Amino acid sequence: MACKVFTIANQKGGVGKTTTAVNLSAALGDRGVETLLIDLDPQANATSGLGFEKEEGRSVYAAIMEDGDASEMIIKTGRKRLSLLPSEVDLAAAEIELSQKENYLGQLTLAIQPIIDSGKYQAIIIDCPPALGMLSMNSLASADYLLVALQCEYLALEGLGQILSVVDRLHQAGVNDRLQIGGIIMTMFDVRTKLSCEVVEEVRSNLPEQVFDTVIPRTVRISEAPSFGQTIFEYDKLNPGSMAYRNLAKELVKRFDLK
Repeated sequence: MACKVFTIANQKGGVGKTTTAVNLSAALGDRGVETLLIDLDPQANATSGLGFEKEEGRSVYAAIMEDGDASEMIIKTGRKRLSLLPSEVDLAAAEIELSQKENYLGQLTLAIQPIIDSGKYQAIIIDCPPALGMLSMNSLASADYLLVALQCEYLALEGLGQILSVVDRLHQAGVNDRLQIGGIIMTMFDVRTKLSCEVVEEVRSNLPEQVFDTVIPRTVRISEAPSFGQTIFEYDKLNPGSMAYRNLAKELVKRFDLK
């Protein structure tokens, strides 16, 4: 089965993007999908969220700059069928250095293509920085599918149109013709507020085919887990967020035929 590459992106921070990348990756691995999580955010929150320290020289940075082999930087996480290509602070320099490359939008594609071709992984999930800069654009240029993490609030709707228009521009420029909208993941849903319900209803009415059935709830335990270097399944397996991410992984497997 061909490896499918997903990028989880949103130009706005604090929408549950990295939390979703980490927990969705872990849930896919638990469902038997050999998964690689690539932390492309210089803040390295996905790396620390899985209990690993930022380590100079161990990231996709060198490979993006054509000065290393990305596959040599991959580490086993100790979780079932989940590997990690970690991030480091130096990755921030790539935002500037990439612009000086001739093929500035294709550097990540070149770096991870040998990993894709190796056949080791059924799914690759890329966690992007919270901005549509060079790293995020490289991620979109290398992906098969874009997953949008969308917080259940009205301001988030404005950003949705912006990131969807970026996909159209990449198509028009011939940068990545195969990139599709893989789906919209509604995050930080607060069952106590009318606003959360209204936002979900509005997004579903406008993009009914794109929105996943699973809605990720806002819970304290989900936000606490990364500070302990744990997934929500390890930190509190009975939490509603744990069940939600398992259900989301189930949807992803079915929608994209990952098994």
